[in-house]
Amino acid sequence: MRLFGRKGGAAPNHRDSAQGGNGNPDAVAYRFTLDLMRAEQLAGMMAKSRSSRVVEVADLLAGMYISDWDRLSEFWDERNQEEIEDFLRGICQISPQRWHAWIQFYDGERKKERDWKNRLPLLRSLGKKELSEPPLEQSAALAAVLHQAGQITPFYERSTGRSIPILTSECVLLSIARSYGTEISRKLAATGLNAAKLEKRALSPKRAPLI
Repeated sequence: MRLFGRKGGAAPNHRDSAQGGNGNPDAVAYRFTLDLMRAEQLAGMMAKSRSSRVVEVADLLAGMYISDWDRLSEFWDERNQEEIEDFLRGICQISPQRWHAWIQFYDGERKKERDWKNRLPLLRSLGKKELSEPPLEQSAALAAVLHQAGQITPFYERSTGRSIPILTSECVLLSIARSYGTEISRKLAATGLNAAKLEKRALSPKRAPLI
């Protein structure tokens, strides 16, 4: 299945999102860019589709793929696209029907977007049902990946005398690839991920994310 065409040049807009701390800004561990927030929403949906209260690394990775493939596709050979899709759907334990339905929905939404303001209703609609429910927990493996991403990101927000890491999709993807010895890292490498190119883009980006 061919999914989202590559888009050249333009950098996406972003919005930061506090993680952890229960609303206390002094306890925030890191912030997400807008594209990563969107992937996180999808990851939560995937976890709930399995009746799980824990979000796994595979959930976030699949969320990144579905919501932001036009950016992340540059780190793979275009010929490997079907292999990547099969791999992600398999590790997330998502049926082909549900997987393709989500892809089609998000592809339609992305075609409607003209600037970052148009994305806010989508994020609100995704999160509206979650307000009355307890938040999902991160697995230990996902928490470790995000912690590592916070260690390598070149972006920080200065707040109340602290430097809060800003996590990008590239940094998170690199951290997943660097989780050496794990099954997901080995399988990700087998899909043909260009780790050298990803590392350069994650650690030495051409432009800073808009927050």
